[in-house]
Amino acid sequence: MTTSLPSPYSGLIIGAAPPDRGRGTIDVFDPSSGKLLSSVPDGTVDDGLAAVDAAAEAFGSWRATGPRKRAEILRRCWELMTERKDEIAGLISSENGKTLADALGEVTYAAEFFRWYSEEAVRAVGQLGTSPNGTNRIMVSYEPIGVAVLITPWNFPAAMATRKIAPALAAGCPVVLKPASETPLTSYLIARICAEAGVPDGVINVVTTSRSGEVVRAMLHDPRVRSLSFTGSTEVGRALLHEAADTVLKSSMELGGNAPFIVLDDAVPDEVVDGLMIAKMRNGGQACTAANRVYVHRSLVGKVSRLLADRFADLTIGPGTDPATECGPLINDRAVDKVASLVDSAVAAGARVLVGGERPGREGAFYTPTVLVDVPPQADIVREEVFGPVASIIAFDSDDEVVRAANATHLGLAAYVYTSDLRRGLRMADRIEAGMVAVNRGLLSDPAAPFGGVKESGLGREGGFEGMLEFMESKYIATSW
Repeated sequence: MTTSLPSPYSGLIIGAAPPDRGRGTIDVFDPSSGKLLSSVPDGTVDDGLAAVDAAAEAFGSWRATGPRKRAEILRRCWELMTERKDEIAGLISSENGKTLADALGEVTYAAEFFRWYSEEAVRAVGQLGTSPNGTNRIMVSYEPIGVAVLITPWNFPAAMATRKIAPALAAGCPVVLKPASETPLTSYLIARICAEAGVPDGVINVVTTSRSGEVVRAMLHDPRVRSLSFTGSTEVGRALLHEAADTVLKSSMELGGNAPFIVLDDAVPDEVVDGLMIAKMRNGGQACTAANRVYVHRSLVGKVSRLLADRFADLTIGPGTDPATECGPLINDRAVDKVASLVDSAVAAGARVLVGGERPGREGAFYTPTVLVDVPPQADIVREEVFGPVASIIAFDSDDEVVRAANATHLGLAAYVYTSDLRRGLRMADRIEAGMVAVNRGLLSDPAAPFGGVKESGLGREGGFEGMLEFMESKYIATSW
């Protein structure tokens, strides 16, 4: 059975060219049922290069567009996304599987990047100073870098697109967006909304393809492409950095995470579990910032484990599009297999299942919300990103011990600390090797804040003023008068 979707979801977006349906297609499925939702074009290398052509042609006029005008268009993008939030959220739930509540939250967050960068677009003001020896003036201006290739994942199809598109457009750069094949419909809709808001043809181009490697490789080796922004796995990020090195592309990488969630001995268990439900179960655990390793002080581990297990057991599992659903499916059956394998491996190594730990007997890519205790610190589920509704609880005895454990990974994106002593929490945040730390909060993402990690979790930052600078070059001019 195919669900009929409106026409804005069909056809590559390449400049002003009309949609070309004379090519292969990529099927998009509802992970709640496995049923076909729609199909999108399967772009080729020629399509990718045509999109670069369109972006390069649009670059001159877009960079010459005054910052205020760009800001007004971006604000209109925010207004239209906000007006159509229910439509966008329904589409996200259909192709991604996340709950409607999660999808509505994502749309609000995604739209906010347009509002934030509408305000930042007029603030790339540069610098003026005098050289230390007094012989000349130092002038520094910020200029748009050029055509940007944006590659986004399936888990937040709206937010990951706008978090890249908005700062690029604010900076004066046109983009070619390649969304994930699992969730391309949302990207097409957002691009159409941006066009309605006044974004000129060629400034936002969208190419879907099942041959990501060869299409992206061709675009990255086109000398007109000067920036790459990627969100996805560390493994793919490494490969893209190798490709980007050939043409010395400016690269922004938001890669994998393995976030520790640290509960100190003076934390309030009820507050901990409230925060953990957000940090762990947002999008069913399919987030790079998701709490992966839950370190609980030994004096609280029994209480926190029981409270969390009770909350997990009460969650309603079902299709994301059902308003009653509190935990939707994973993105596909392969994701379920991976989560199940990690849980089974942990149990074999000595972990105990308090709740969940199985596939429910229903159609779709579901896995029951799971709490594991007595998890061995060296278990695969501790060392690898789970990307599913599984909380692995590990007891610890001292602050020094838990900091060492939290930092014992090649990744460093996000971390969480719960304590009743703010000074203690901030001291621990200073010691944790992560690009972002939430103290007594289960949610840390904010369009006004720099998002990114350290170590192998990435390069550069998205959000905040820093996010716009990722699409700009600084130019120094020496002069005197």
